[in-house]
Amino acid sequence: MRKAFVKTLIELAEKDESVYLLTGDLGFHALEDFALKFPKRFVNCGVAEQNMMGIAAGLAMCGKKPYVYSIVSFVTLRCLEQIRNDVCYQNLDVKIIGIGGGFSYGTLGASHSVLEDVAVMRVLPNMTVLCPADLLSTEELINKSYTTKNPTYIRISNVGKCEVYSQKPDLQIGETNTIRKGEDGAIIATGLPVYFSLEIIDELKKQNINLKLLDFHTLKPINKDHLLSAVKDFKNIFTIEEHSVIGGTGSVVAEILAQSDFVGNFKIIGMPDNFLDQVGEADYLRKKYIIKKEEIINNILNYFKQKT
Repeated sequence: MRKAFVKTLIELAEKDESVYLLTGDLGFHALEDFALKFPKRFVNCGVAEQNMMGIAAGLAMCGKKPYVYSIVSFVTLRCLEQIRNDVCYQNLDVKIIGIGGGFSYGTLGASHSVLEDVAVMRVLPNMTVLCPADLLSTEELINKSYTTKNPTYIRISNVGKCEVYSQKPDLQIGETNTIRKGEDGAIIATGLPVYFSLEIIDELKKQNINLKLLDFHTLKPINKDHLLSAVKDFKNIFTIEEHSVIGGTGSVVAEILAQSDFVGNFKIIGMPDNFLDQVGEADYLRKKYIIKKEEIINNILNYFKQKT
């Protein structure tokens, strides 16, 4: 996804001289094309993320449009105070690109496998939170976020080639996007789990259960009416995310459903409320903690049996 981000950012920078790219000494073999094309608008801030966010805030106050790039753990948690006070408090046009959300850096342990970032970022006033599912949706959301003027956090993955969209989608910030239609219930997924959910839906079809799949690419802001309209006919709703079960997609949807007239079964599928106790490749960790396809299928089947 980071190549899709860099490709799109170069296209934007060719049209707009205010576009800057800042990195915390990361992004090698990905950011070089931007640096070569726009050397005066590329700043390697070194391993000093707090300073990097302060520089981004200063650039935004001078009318520039900075994009700040680093690993999720470094670009969110390490400089959270600067994001809150320098960027969000002043509602500055700073775009924060977090690479490697969820288990992407699972071989480096719990310090790099951040599963709380969405919860932390979406609670900040003025902050928009986006999470694309594949390459094409990454390009689309980078372009859409460019048109906004407020702080934006975009969480992208660097693991796996998961194709959800066959052509560039027209995604609207704040609204879900329907990937599959269904009449028996809905799966609302965010990020790479959108792709995994397609496999789950195909397996459930063999059991004569047809579920709708929604790409929940925007965690904040949310068009509540749009979401409720998308699931209004369903009594069985499931959310899947590569994030803690607290504060992410499941929490967002639960908050909205709890304030509506929804009556039915609702299940959050995500990382349990604990730190990783193992180190491994992303696919291994996903299967261990979240994307246990057979277990998810059985859980969904049990929900429908309870209904019957």
